[in-house]
Amino acid sequence: MSAAPRLFGAPALLTTGLDPVLLAISDPTRRAIVSRLARGPARISDVAAPFPMSLTGVCRHVRVRERAGLVRRTSRGRENTLERSAQPLRDVARWISTYERSTSGWTRAAPAGRGSAPRA
Repeated sequence: MSAAPRLFGAPALLTTGLDPVLLAISDPTRRAIVSRLARGPARISDVAAPFPMSLTGVCRHVRVRERAGLVRRTSRGRENTLERSAQPLRDVARWISTYERSTSGWTRAAPAGRGSAPRA
């Protein structure tokens, strides 16, 4: 079994539920899929049309988004329709909002019951 990944000398801890979402929006193709689905549900073939890759390639990007909960797929026969789910992005926005700009620089609100947070 391999050792846990380390970040800046400390174990890299998963941010509950946010890591798959951040991974899903870290790629320009997946962000473009989000933008397309913000206009409403669409068949996967229509979502894939503007991309210079195979339908299989786009489906892989869609699966990353599905695992993050950002996309729901419904199937009727051979037709797959994708619909956006905004809640995971709201969760990321809420996490990001715990960081705020203050006169002394960027600070993080300390979680309840845990001393002061480090300053960046």
